[in-house]
Amino acid sequence: MNYLNVKSKSKIGIIGSLAWFTILLFSFACKANPYAEQRYVPEAYSPVEVVVKKEEKTRFPLPEKPAIYALIQTTQGDMLFELFDKDASKTVQNFIDLAQGEKEFTLRNGQPQKRPFYDGLTFHRVIEGFMIQGGCPYGDGSGTPGYRFADEINAASLGLDQAKIGQSQFYTGYLYRYIGGELGIRSQREADERREELESNLEKAKNLSVMEILYRLGYRYNNVVKSKKAIKGALAMANAGPNTNGSQFFINQVDTPHLDGLHTVFGQIVQGAEVVDKIIASGNGKTTIRKVSIYDKRTK
Repeated sequence: MNYLNVKSKSKIGIIGSLAWFTILLFSFACKANPYAEQRYVPEAYSPVEVVVKKEEKTRFPLPEKPAIYALIQTTQGDMLFELFDKDASKTVQNFIDLAQGEKEFTLRNGQPQKRPFYDGLTFHRVIEGFMIQGGCPYGDGSGTPGYRFADEINAASLGLDQAKIGQSQFYTGYLYRYIGGELGIRSQREADERREELESNLEKAKNLSVMEILYRLGYRYNNVVKSKKAIKGALAMANAGPNTNGSQFFINQVDTPHLDGLHTVFGQIVQGAEVVDKIIASGNGKTTIRKVSIYDKRTK
């Protein structure tokens, strides 16, 4: 019995030594590679129940699927979208309330207003092979409704937690931006002068996930919603960086995988995809939004 106790203590001692040795090795590895640690922490998030405050009627049949639909009528034709009220509830509520004139906004004159926000605005920025962008009250991309709100994105549901930054061609620029910031590089000249150091750090960081790098650059994600990819026909929020959403949105003409994790996708076109092509063909600022109508066809 005593022998067994001694033997057990011996084993415990060996295990303890191995544990400390492992910790020392890990600590050394982290010091050797400062990019080995994972810093990502998901944001606390609670969805809202989307409410359509004004019941609007339509003369044409909607899709059979129970959902909230948005009809964007333009001078080039009409586009119908399914809105993702479960996966981007706060963004959808903002869009609906602005469209129906149920949300107060403030423009440059400083006077609060409350009217259908999108009616009469233009698609001020259109790019062939990319997207159309609207929702700016000034028609030049500089406008906001006087407030900003957070992104609603689950990067893991988009696969960005598994995609390594060093193997993701769409996000290479973000890796360079992050490493350059860590090294305090502020110009191309400085980058050229410190090229060996820069390349060494890029090599060390290449196995971090896309999600991790974007998180370190200020993007914030939750693990609650099921985000949609920025595919052809996606309706998404335009922004000026993390958590800078307001009123501007864009509609994809093509798939844009390089935008996944960067913009909240809150809808998908279901009718009128050809109108996107017409708006692009017409040029910047040539297409006006006549009216945005909201139809609530959810199961009551």
